[in-house]
Amino acid sequence: MNETLEPGLYIVATPIGNLSDLSPRAGQVLAAANLIAVEDSRVTAKLLHHLGIKRPMLPYHDHNADRMRPELIARMATQAVALVSDAGTPLISDPGFKLVRDARAAGVTVTTLPGPCAAIAALTLAGLPTDRFLFLGFLPAKAAARAQAIAEVATVRATLVLYESGPRLGDCLAALAAGLGGREAAVAREISKRFEECVTGTLADLAARYAEAPPKGEIVVVVAPPGAAPAPDAGAIDAALAEALTRLPPAKAAGEVAKATGADRKALYARAMALKGGG
Repeated sequence: MNETLEPGLYIVATPIGNLSDLSPRAGQVLAAANLIAVEDSRVTAKLLHHLGIKRPMLPYHDHNADRMRPELIARMATQAVALVSDAGTPLISDPGFKLVRDARAAGVTVTTLPGPCAAIAALTLAGLPTDRFLFLGFLPAKAAARAQAIAEVATVRATLVLYESGPRLGDCLAALAAGLGGREAAVAREISKRFEECVTGTLADLAARYAEAPPKGEIVVVVAPPGAAPAPDAGAIDAALAEALTRLPPAKAAGEVAKATGADRKALYARAMALKGGG
């Protein structure tokens, strides 16, 4: 990579634990950037010291984002601005998406340097389905709002991934168990650090484990998707078809019941004709 970067916004993923996880390209961009927008300058300063880099830093976080965004975008017209979070990939549970959106609207070139992400790393450790997953960030702290948020995703047929703090973990797991039932889950913490741990079990088991022993470190909770709904029995399907036939012709009745039950439409049509004919 050239020592001089083109002006624009560079989204730089930083380590979530082991500093050796920083990619060489990310290190080169941090060394060459005119300015680094940081979540916490104290945290990023440690990383830069490890790399032997000294670069100007400007804070960009939830509390000052609206005020700082115009200044950062103005600088991007002539300078290379790197965006980092305290750990992992910026924009994941961070305010950076507005900076990217407004930078694009201003014609700024946006480049991403992919790397560590706690949510993805936890998925690889959990041993749960990864073909479809939903990232929830942090659930609300208040019990009623948390229960509502869980209810909203209870029927989503995907593995759920969320972040949580140690002191709140027990209550969070208990709420997940109450709202989602006996699903398998995993609690991953301190990923890539010395005391990395991934504990698996049912939500109820994990809630009991951490109720009186809140763990330390960065925590990711991964929850299995809901199990397949039981297939309705033949009697229930016949009853549904009989009711539908009082309102609809056989083809439409079969289609309605197929949509509601997941049963084969052609088989339902044949059964509807048999019922209509008294068979």
